[in-house]
Amino acid sequence: MTKFRPCIDLHDGKVKQIVGSSLNDSGVGLKTNFETDRSPAWFAELYKKDNIKGGHVIMLGKGNVDAAKAALSAYPGGLQVGGGITADNAKEYIDAGASHVIVTSWIFPEGKFDISRLERLVEVVGKEHLVLDLSCKRTSAPGEVPHWNIAINRWQTLIDVEITEETLTKLARYCDEFLVHAADVEGKQQGMDDDLIRFLAAHSPIPATYAGGAKTLEDLKHVKDISGGKVDLTIGSALDLFGGKGVKYDDCVKFNKG
Repeated sequence: MTKFRPCIDLHDGKVKQIVGSSLNDSGVGLKTNFETDRSPAWFAELYKKDNIKGGHVIMLGKGNVDAAKAALSAYPGGLQVGGGITADNAKEYIDAGASHVIVTSWIFPEGKFDISRLERLVEVVGKEHLVLDLSCKRTSAPGEVPHWNIAINRWQTLIDVEITEETLTKLARYCDEFLVHAADVEGKQQGMDDDLIRFLAAHSPIPATYAGGAKTLEDLKHVKDISGGKVDLTIGSALDLFGGKGVKYDDCVKFNKG
């Protein structure tokens, strides 16, 4: 059944909410919706207290390792971590308390899918501890049948790998869950990509979490309805925890309790 998934997005070691499409290597033009002096561990302890599992600690760029590990140690087994994960460092995050590591860019070197890298990750941490982030951008024109291509390198690089039933089926053999940010609408609180949510519900053979554009508690109910309860939802910028006006964290906790 559809659940609310919390997040702890880290940028320069701080908990922030950022408009996804503004991320780039230079930092020029970065749009930040929210920044707080509260520690990542504070948020992790809150999620632990409320028994909200499967949240995502996302390291957006460099300088976030210590902050991420502080959150993981505050809620062992309750959080997933992503951002710069490779086969060389994945196990240290599991050892630090992560339930799963979240990986995208590393398995697509130079924009090409490298199955040997994915197999190495499975060897290191096990399929049961791996989430593949298939964050994407819509590449179909208005009026066309919707389709999306995977976006890597903090959503800056669009690659020639499309989100299809075949792609989902192939990759599901190597991981426990999918995390899919709709990068076009991430952080904008202007509505979700319903077509993508429906597509994940229809074609993902493993649990999938959607992120991007949620702005009210009704969006949680909407995702439950249009996905048949098969897709979870991450809410970030709209949440009152992160300065948002649209969704109360306490209401999300109640939603998860059913």
